[in-house]
Amino acid sequence: MPAIADLPPAKASEARDRLLATAGAIFYAEGINSVGVDRIVSEAQVTRATFYRHFAGKAELVLAYLQARHDFIAGRAATQAETLAGNDLLRAIADDIVHRINMDGFRGCEFINAASEFEDPQSPIHQAVARHRAWFFGLVRDAFVAAGHYDPEGAARHFVMLRDGAMVAGYLGDPVATGTTFREGVEHVIATKQAPNPGA
Repeated sequence: MPAIADLPPAKASEARDRLLATAGAIFYAEGINSVGVDRIVSEAQVTRATFYRHFAGKAELVLAYLQARHDFIAGRAATQAETLAGNDLLRAIADDIVHRINMDGFRGCEFINAASEFEDPQSPIHQAVARHRAWFFGLVRDAFVAAGHYDPEGAARHFVMLRDGAMVAGYLGDPVATGTTFREGVEHVIATKQAPNPGA
């Protein structure tokens, strides 16, 4: 999977997996800055020494959390791309987003949430979010290219904005209505495959 964070090689262990899973659940549910290392260590049932054997500090843990989420999303997209392309792939990506919005405990996009807490563009966490978003934009743009869209860059920007809005509206409002509206928006972008005729 493409890397979005500059991390040292992981020391694989059950304790590291538990730390990452525990931190990820808390970060997503409650935010990042409000959670300290002591709580993560306690809920993961490891020692502070074990924590620091795997992570240089909390910032590195946050980056590992974002990288893990990116890897999951990118892995899912790669699996879909083995059998789907163009508009079919775009619809499958949209279906995954709608499914996510309707899951119990949905609290929006973890990358948008992280960026809201780390606003400095020079922050490694902010930069990891930007790399994930650049990757996602490229994935969608390439699908529009394969579909023969006359403006794949513009269509991809539209898709990503629809996705961002759906992630916020799905958390703050009605997830079912949000999913329906999002799908309608995606279908509209897909349907504008041909350039408009100025003389029409």
